Amino acid sequence: MSAAPSLLANPSNFRDLAANVRSVPVRRNVLFRSDHLGALNEDDASQILALGIGRVLDFRGVDERASAACCLPGVQVHSLAIEPTIVQVLTDLTESGHRLTEADVVAHMKDTYRGFVRTSAHRFAEFFNHLLESDSPTVFHCTAGKDRTGFAAALVLHALGATHEEVMQDYLLTNERLKPPSSFWSALDPRAAKVLWGVQPGFLEAAFEAIDQDYGGLEAFLREGLRLGPQERARLNALYRR
Repeated sequence: MSAAPSLLANPSNFRDLAANVRSVPVRRNVLFRSDHLGALNEDDASQILALGIGRVLDFRGVDERASAACCLPGVQVHSLAIEPTIVQVLTDLTESGHRLTEADVVAHMKDTYRGFVRTSAHRFAEFFNHLLESDSPTVFHCTAGKDRTGFAAALVLHALGATHEEVMQDYLLTNERLKPPSSFWSALDPRAAKVLWGVQPGFLEAAFEAIDQDYGGLEAFLREGLRLGPQERARLNALYRR
């Protein structure tokens, strides 16, 4: 098995989930997060396959998957569809004549993250069910690999014992790695588009605040919302910690 490539042309946001964790011995070259795998060139696909990837967990919605199917041959793809409601909300607002500001986009992004907790917890529970089946090298992703994927990555790292600082460091690395499209939503102000195409600490914190409000804390959410009891946590550690 090869080591994780430091940089791919496409997907640009592909990386080893364990790369920045120092506080606990999370295994390297087992869990990878990424933007979508529907536009790989031959070299990038070869580098990813050389990692021994046997499983892809795809958080994209139905239309997203149909427009850019996974380009990795022979790899089992599991759909954990979470529809990108933020796009529809912002589209409706712009079509109604509303001129979206940076503050508008920030507010709606925070609502999206609260929705991960309040309407999509079952998908993240399914995500962990797949991870608990085996330690087969796995890529999990959405379209940009920043929001649905970013929240999933934060949950895994927390469950494995990483510090909050390490979780946030991994989350914010998207701003350095993700290449925005050359043309993106011409109806959106460039400053607002920059917010939409990046990540901010406040987005992820909005999800954690929703967890605190609804469950009383992250440990309770892992246990009650994601069905990760003591046995499941022990197996997760056995599979993904050295």
